[in-house]
Amino acid sequence: MTEIHLITRDHPLWRETISLAKNCSWRAGPMLAERMERDAFQDWERVCCATVGDQVAGFCTFCERDELPEDQLFTPFIGFVFVEEPYRGNRISQQMIRRVLRYAGELGYEKVYLMSGERGLYEKYGFVKLGELETVYGTTDQLFVRSTLSN
Repeated sequence: MTEIHLITRDHPLWRETISLAKNCSWRAGPMLAERMERDAFQDWERVCCATVGDQVAGFCTFCERDELPEDQLFTPFIGFVFVEEPYRGNRISQQMIRRVLRYAGELGYEKVYLMSGERGLYEKYGFVKLGELETVYGTTDQLFVRSTLSN
């Protein structure tokens, strides 16, 4: 059974989520692990993790900023979306995104943004591509937006 959790550093799954991020196959995972170890999150920001049984199977974040330069005023963002290979194909990303969208709506946000290089993935979850923007890393990624109201 898959469960979705919004966590902060005091949550029992915090350390296990750091471990997954640190050791996952995705190159951005260790960046999230380092951020979690420093607890570099505002009070309202969250890490979302999915568990299958007693294993952390995936994660994403809900934060004010993502990989855009400071002059880009889009906010808030879903970021660091990752699901471990054995758990893919079970709509875990979709479940985490839906949970984050509900939380964003509870905080009063009407829209949530997402940056990604993936083509055709986030449109399935109701995101609309706004364009392609340069990131703080000197690369270009797609900027997507989705309403929190059509959860």
